[in-house]
Amino acid sequence: MTAAENSADDRWFFGHPKGLLYLAFTEAWERFSYYGMVALLTLYMTKQLLLPGHMEHIAGIDLARRFFDETYGGGRTLTVVALASAIWAFYSSTVYLTPLLGGFLADRLLGRTRTVVLGACLMALGHFLMAFEVTFFLALICLVLGAGCLKGNLAAQVGGLYGPKDTRRADAFQIYLIAINTGVIFGPMVTGALGQGIAWHYGFGVAGIGMLLSLAIYLSGRRRLPPDPPLGAKARAAAAAERAPTTSREWRIVVLLVLLLPVLALSVVGNNQIQNVYPVWADNNADLSVLGFRFLSSQLLSVDSFVSVVTMGLMVWFWRVWSRRLPEPDELGKIIIGCIFSAIGVACLALGQSLAMTAGHKVAFSWLLLFHVLNDIGFANVFPVGLALYTRVAPRSMAGFMVAVYYLHLWLGNNLVGILGGRLDKMDGATFWMMHAILVGVAGVGFLVVKLLVGHWLRGEATEPDIATLVAADAGEMP
Repeated sequence: MTAAENSADDRWFFGHPKGLLYLAFTEAWERFSYYGMVALLTLYMTKQLLLPGHMEHIAGIDLARRFFDETYGGGRTLTVVALASAIWAFYSSTVYLTPLLGGFLADRLLGRTRTVVLGACLMALGHFLMAFEVTFFLALICLVLGAGCLKGNLAAQVGGLYGPKDTRRADAFQIYLIAINTGVIFGPMVTGALGQGIAWHYGFGVAGIGMLLSLAIYLSGRRRLPPDPPLGAKARAAAAAERAPTTSREWRIVVLLVLLLPVLALSVVGNNQIQNVYPVWADNNADLSVLGFRFLSSQLLSVDSFVSVVTMGLMVWFWRVWSRRLPEPDELGKIIIGCIFSAIGVACLALGQSLAMTAGHKVAFSWLLLFHVLNDIGFANVFPVGLALYTRVAPRSMAGFMVAVYYLHLWLGNNLVGILGGRLDKMDGATFWMMHAILVGVAGVGFLVVKLLVGHWLRGEATEPDIATLVAADAGEMP
């Protein structure tokens, strides 16, 4: 009897196996620490680490400067803001490549459990190393490798708790999604208050403590987790024998999906700038006071995460109601609608900045909130819907591989976000944000052209993203 079959009678945790409790809280604290650190990263670099008297302490800074000046600056010396943006871009984009390494380790060498433990240890070490200027780049390396070991393997273990016919699977991923969102919402609130409000190393330290709690919870529930799949050449040969050959039509679809990646990358530049220089811009240009409470700019990521959770649920409800009365748009149609909303949302920042400059005051928080609402409505119709499209039309023999391919648009997008972010101190805010709005709008036009010209290649029953798909979205990951 398999572990999934054994868990069919285990309903200790709200009707679910006890293992789900451990995995959900493991992921909640992991996201708490990850996004808590990300909320501080660019602010920390621009306000302390990369300034004279501090930057000289970073081990390997001369080599790193040459690399970033050549790669992101085209050979010119980057300003502090541009260098910080480039470092963020390299870090946040590489996070979407290392899961390939994590998957290799889990599937062929270590198994999922040991790979997750290794990843958690590396991430905890990375957060603590962030508290010291000299080990900054070593800290980022540990965090990138650790996230690669964790991303995907934890979600795979959630699925492993249930048999193929167990109807509790969707509910399990919904609980898992709630855990993710909880960590993303509270992480920046806590680390922002400590790191930006008191001292940077306090914020990074509490992120490290959060990761240690995540590891402790995972290890304490180890006996409740599904066993790792078989390793070795025989297991790989058996899996390969079950795969059906790929047809020429399927290869044509794969090529189209790959060609869509740059368009998808353009669609995320407004959303993903929230993690990069948006807090820096808000710190200098926005009035962050609301009803007597003043947000720290690093806490805006928590605001966005909360709005994202609400809008994600509202969009699922909206399309269900819409489909009862009118034909529901297909995936490309929803993505085009999403790009329109996101472009308008980013344009609100440009308009708010322009009006504030004319009036001689800071941008009102209402403009920022309007940006988050419209952008997150757009995000809910782009990222999870795009993932649903890729998983639906990809050949079955390449389904897992095409999910990894889909995430490559975030690698491209975050690198572009880093390049654009480097222009913040060279452009006025209105022009800076309008540039992003135009790029997102161009993505919408690109998807419209694809829909009109070759949309029939991707036709089929347009499915609403399931809970597992929403989990992959990581509450705006923002991934």
